Amino acid sequence: MELKKNPHADLNRNSGLYFVIGLTIVLFTTWRLLEYKTYETQENIVQAMNVMDNMDEEVPITEALRTTPPPPPPAAPDVIEIIEDMEEVEETIIESTESSQETFVESAIVSADDVNVFEEEEDVSVPFAVIENVPIFPGCESLSSETERKACFNEKMQEHIKNNFKYPETAIELGISGRVFVTFDIKASGKVGNIKYRGPDRLLEMEAERIIASLPTMIPGVQRGRSVRVAYSIPINFVMQ
Repeated sequence: MELKKNPHADLNRNSGLYFVIGLTIVLFTTWRLLEYKTYETQENIVQAMNVMDNMDEEVPITEALRTTPPPPPPAAPDVIEIIEDMEEVEETIIESTESSQETFVESAIVSADDVNVFEEEEDVSVPFAVIENVPIFPGCESLSSETERKACFNEKMQEHIKNNFKYPETAIELGISGRVFVTFDIKASGKVGNIKYRGPDRLLEMEAERIIASLPTMIPGVQRGRSVRVAYSIPINFVMQ
């Protein structure tokens, strides 16, 4: 038997549309299956708390401590004996220091000859630049003017530092150098004291203190006719050559 086909019937005409629709349904179903979640069921457990009807608290039986009562206070004696004081006490009479109308003022006047008047010397420090008579360094005694004495003092000070200068070996090894500012006082006795210093390192400060402490005794400075303490300052340079 020969099959007959309608020439106007085309079965593949809408096959692409049907394929897209089917693919969309399959993807939607797969997505829903992946997104589907299940939860475990929870059983509500109710716990009943057993409460006793009898809330009376049992009090433990305690035993009271039996302590002995304190002894009674001593009783007063029946007869009180009165003893008379046999010794006589001498009373100290304090005389009044206040003046009265009967006191003469002239008797309290002190003569001026009976008063010792002395002048208390004040420890005054005068700067070297404004002192009337500068301290005299040994070797400058022959100079008369203050300008020459000041110049001689500064010159002798520089010579003393050069002659007694010794660079610390530890500072040389460490490469330490710098300037140390030293201030000191020339006391009224002519000796050096109250040495203060400030420098870049402790080694240089100790050497500067040693140099200043070795200064000789000088003739002290004079201000208003009496010897006073004179303040002096000088820088000491430590330079490695």
